[in-house]
Amino acid sequence: MKTRSPALLAAGLLLASASTQAAVPTTATLYKNPQCGCCDGYAEHLEARGIEVEIIENRELHIIKQEAGIPYGHGSCHTVMLGDYVIEGHVPFAAIETLFEERPDVDGLALAGMPQGTPGMPGPQQAPYEIMSFTAGQASLFMTL
Repeated sequence: MKTRSPALLAAGLLLASASTQAAVPTTATLYKNPQCGCCDGYAEHLEARGIEVEIIENRELHIIKQEAGIPYGHGSCHTVMLGDYVIEGHVPFAAIETLFEERPDVDGLALAGMPQGTPGMPGPQQAPYEIMSFTAGQASLFMTL
């Protein structure tokens, strides 16, 4: 009878779990106001990570945000559709990676406002970024960066 080494078994389990993790999609759609330059900076942040971003300029962003279920008070200057999730605002890529690794049953992530130092926004980080997840218009803390 053949025996398998514990190290080989552990390596196989690790490889299997890594291959079942969902990868971040390679395409996204970003909705923004035509005059907003920081939104273009956020698109560049995603593109630098291998995501092809289609930018749609739209002055009726409130309708897109409402249809996406963005909770009141958690909006920002742009809304991104990425796979099955909505990414609202200047959410750092580390949070997006965690979202797609964990695949929680949420509608998406939001970082309210336009915090200094976030992707697309100039300046150094002034305070921890509270990334919220949301479902059906209700938000809860997802992570702090």
